[in-house]
Amino acid sequence: MTTTALLTAALAACAAPSGTGSLDGETHAEKQTLTVLAAASLRDVFTGLAEGFEAEHDGVTVALSFAGSADLADQLLAGSPGDVLATADTATMGRAVAGGDAADPVVFATNTLTVVVPTGNPGGVTSFADLAREDLKVVVCAAEVPCGSATATVEATAGTTIHRVSEEASVTDVLAKVTAGEADAGLVYVTDATLAGDDVEVIDVPETATVVNTYPIAVTSGVADAALAEKWVDLVTGPVGRAALAKAGFGTP
Repeated sequence: MTTTALLTAALAACAAPSGTGSLDGETHAEKQTLTVLAAASLRDVFTGLAEGFEAEHDGVTVALSFAGSADLADQLLAGSPGDVLATADTATMGRAVAGGDAADPVVFATNTLTVVVPTGNPGGVTSFADLAREDLKVVVCAAEVPCGSATATVEATAGTTIHRVSEEASVTDVLAKVTAGEADAGLVYVTDATLAGDDVEVIDVPETATVVNTYPIAVTSGVADAALAEKWVDLVTGPVGRAALAKAGFGTP
């Protein structure tokens, strides 16, 4: 090979972008996975946002993990991988921050509880006080998760002890039991009731309106790519995220 040919080949090699490959003249971004741990009530909104995020970031896959906020915080504190954490209350996020697994959380949404019943309202529920009736099967969230903590606050404020027959690990589990007809009533977030549509009937009760859950989001300390994780937080807290959250029934911070 001539000296000119060798020099040309060397220059071409130096010009190839780092982290990319080529096929038929096309460049391909390095594949990355962004792991987002989020409260179960955020499933619909975050799933939609993830589709747009992936479309705008070539090679990026958003791996969404939904569960009760307490379970997510426990997983993170136990060493499970995660780049971003979004919880349904500030207390749970506070545990992650205190444990050194998250920092600088930003509040991005609010939510309140409501009462839902199966279509046709077979239990004849008309008020929050009815949830104390012993002939009703009422399902609520467990006390350690945000929706359960909010339920306890509503009970105390209203002076009503709910006749609970089951306590679930997440709000989506409560909703599932009501829609399946396994419960006469359940306490879920307004957003989950909206998402359920005609599968449930909503009983408007003023007692729940005063108890507001605040949703924070934060990049974790074990984040693989902090810049990419910050872009997700910016999406959720920015105009696109706010519009998606509002459409789903979430309130503003």
